[in-house]
Amino acid sequence: QVQLVEFGGGLVQAGDSLRLSCEASDDSFSIYAMAWFRQAPGKERDFVATINYSGGATYYVDSVKGRFTIFRDNAKNTVYLQMNSLKPEDTAVYYCAAKQTGAFEWIAGTSRDAECWGQGTQVTVSS
Repeated sequence: QVQLVEFGGGLVQAGDSLRLSCEASDDSFSIYAMAWFRQAPGKERDFVATINYSGGATYYVDSVKGRFTIFRDNAKNTVYLQMNSLKPEDTAVYYCAAKQTGAFEWIAGTSRDAECWGQGTQVTVSS
């Protein structure tokens, strides 16, 4: 299984931007659908966005549409989450996730499972 490491979290003010990155350990990265999830204190881990193996298809939850962009660079084994117009309610630990098949379950909300998870990176948005 691929290993994932997230970078880029931090403390920002409302309205600011932040870019998260998730680096995979090897070139098998290119066969995985990737996603970002987030978990706020006392809440479940929620799906945020996903991108298919080639980068040609993406999907976002309504709360981040128009503000967040997921993209990937398979040559660098990295997936990114560009977050603009951040709001205090975006505060959470952000995790990247990978799986080869079944990403539609993330979109449908029927599963939060993944083959691999990163360790998480904290994003805090102050008002």
